[in-house]
Amino acid sequence: MTTSTQVVTWRREAPGVWTVTLDRPPANALGVPVLAGLHAAIDAAERAGDVKVMIVTSALDGFFAAGADIKHMSSIDAASFMAYGDKMRAVNDRLAGAGWVSIAAVDGLALGGGLELAMACTMRVSGPRARFGLPEVKLGLIPGAGGTQRLPRLVGRGRALDIMLTARQVRADEALAIGLVDRLADSDVVTDALALAGELVTASLPAQVAVVRAVNAAFELPPEAFGPSSPSARRTSPEI
Repeated sequence: MTTSTQVVTWRREAPGVWTVTLDRPPANALGVPVLAGLHAAIDAAERAGDVKVMIVTSALDGFFAAGADIKHMSSIDAASFMAYGDKMRAVNDRLAGAGWVSIAAVDGLALGGGLELAMACTMRVSGPRARFGLPEVKLGLIPGAGGTQRLPRLVGRGRALDIMLTARQVRADEALAIGLVDRLADSDVVTDALALAGELVTASLPAQVAVVRAVNAAFELPPEAFGPSSPSARRTSPEI
């Protein structure tokens, strides 16, 4: 069964596995309709209660998501601009904090907010045509939906600054080499993402979520906070 908000659709592919597909031509600009659709998909997954892996991908050839909706941004006032940024961050934060593992399946441009959306996912599978970048400095802006935090966590401070300050696009092979993506698909990126999902659903979801939270916390807390009796360890460890 496929459910739709016109620009975002979601469906159950296998037990525990959902795909969420962006479809807003020409480039999946992350305007208000797409953000609302992503919220609706997450809401539906939470209501279902049996989602273990969510794959986020695109129906558009050559594009995952080309970034924020520049046309929308140019037509709104300062207060609306801030509210729009809050909506983008809210989607990414919900996805990053969800009670399942998420995979971004990217085979095209993932730029600006599109890359920030991909980085909010737990893992990323790249097709050979994918290109990644945060080009906001060319517009006199900075990445505003988690890019300045999540990119250094994935690739390190130096590489993150190189990517953001030059506004360059990172090819798929380099993205794999520097840790921006986790798998490089040989052919169809969604097929490879579904294969990865098939591996992931065989493990304990509470343990997987605990691992993700512990690893995320490692970037935010000092090492001494991770002793066996530390509050962090107790908070992120599943009951046995």
